[in-house]
Amino acid sequence: MAKLELIHLNKTYTPKVIPVKDLSLSVNDGEFLTLLGPSGCGKSTTLRLIAGLEQPTRGAIRIGEQDVTHKSPGDRNIAMVFQSYALYPHMSVYDNMASGLKLRKMSSEDIRQRIEEVSHFLGLDPLMQRKPGQLSGGQRQRVALGRALVRQPDVFLLDEPLSNLDALLREQVRAELKEIFEAQNTPVVYVTHDQTEAMTLSSKVAVLNNGDLQQLDPPRRIYTHPANRFVAGFIGSPQMNLLELTCEEKFTILGDSRIPLPKGFVPPPEITLGIRPEHVRLANPEDTYSIQGRVVLMENLGMSDLLSVRVKGANNITVRTLLPADQPWREEEIALAFPPESIHWFHRQTGDRLPADTLQVVR
Repeated sequence: MAKLELIHLNKTYTPKVIPVKDLSLSVNDGEFLTLLGPSGCGKSTTLRLIAGLEQPTRGAIRIGEQDVTHKSPGDRNIAMVFQSYALYPHMSVYDNMASGLKLRKMSSEDIRQRIEEVSHFLGLDPLMQRKPGQLSGGQRQRVALGRALVRQPDVFLLDEPLSNLDALLREQVRAELKEIFEAQNTPVVYVTHDQTEAMTLSSKVAVLNNGDLQQLDPPRRIYTHPANRFVAGFIGSPQMNLLELTCEEKFTILGDSRIPLPKGFVPPPEITLGIRPEHVRLANPEDTYSIQGRVVLMENLGMSDLLSVRVKGANNITVRTLLPADQPWREEEIALAFPPESIHWFHRQTGDRLPADTLQVVR
């Protein structure tokens, strides 16, 4: 098994087009790293650099003890699963899975043994003589995975492998992927723009934007402690409320309410308050502070209602709250509470999260 390391990786096409700026990270044996971010953030370029399909402008790529920065793709002992499956249409499932092993000049018996192990694990045994055109989307994706698994590579690379599947099938195959790679002890690098895939599959998530690494952490940490405003707004569905507010002394002003600022923080004139819709709740009489607002939109999500509430006394500030569907709120005017432990504070100009040691609520 081998550790994957990216060391100050840079890819520059032109002075204005730099999809990967200075990326350093590592993926250990058994770790599942997802590169997550919007289109154009550099995640697919990073995957192509690891695969050897493109050469970096600067930096190094190591797999185990080897520097593979300038090695050809065939010499890196990697396996890649593509969005388009990339199966040979004229070959059977068996021959598709065997194709990479034949190029290595493995014996027919060794090839058969490897394919039998993987095909049984993936439930492909009844399909081995079919061709890709006779398979469903989910079956073709399993064949593509099987072709990668039989190679027993040092690193697995997956480039948005579920994006061509419908929602129900994507959920099923996602669960299968998690089971498959938990049984491996090999670094996995997975590219997606779907945060649900990233949060459910990964042991680590690297959030990228404009070629820069914004945060590298386990999924739960990224969700509960986003490093900056971009990560806070990108991770989570529905999106986090990000409110640009003015400050007065030790408080920030939201409509007719005053919300305490973090202890020890010298406030600028303006600050960004973040809170997730699922953490905004209906106010109780004992709440020390709350905001008043009018419901302007209700979206029925089945188990919950997503309400958009226009804050009273504020200019065009709307807060979204996610309430259980059986929770009574039917009045047009409602009061909402922001639990202090659920509030995130971000610097208005830089977007950076305030240091954790300041996150104590002033009473």
